Amino acid sequence: MNYSWLPPRLAEIAEIVGLDAALRLAEIRGGARLMFPRTAKPDHWLVQELGSEKAQALCDHFSSTGGVPVEIPLGPTGSAAGMRQAIDRLIADGLSAEEIARRLRVSARNVRRRRTNLGNAEQDPDQGRLF
Repeated sequence: MNYSWLPPRLAEIAEIVGLDAALRLAEIRGGARLMFPRTAKPDHWLVQELGSEKAQALCDHFSSTGGVPVEIPLGPTGSAAGMRQAIDRLIADGLSAEEIARRLRVSARNVRRRRTNLGNAEQDPDQGRLF
């Protein structure tokens, strides 16, 4: 799944435990520096919030940093993040840049730029191939 609309660290977390758990982590501990234990015990706050499997997956991933605290982003905030997410979804649905622009009331240029940033420029039906 492409989480490019999220802050990079939160996108990394979403790849490990899924979007809902990543957003939950940002909601409850966003803006904080966290140390992840090697083992998530049943009474640890992370297990209580995300469940033992997801908590342990994060511990496995981040405890390998050798005791370095991990900055947890606040999460997607503001209308810009929401707009990027909406554009990304419509791009994934295969809509043209002009159709996305009409639906979301943004510029088609902005949509094309977003598509290029996602690495899907070759899928743009509005553009011919130069070579």
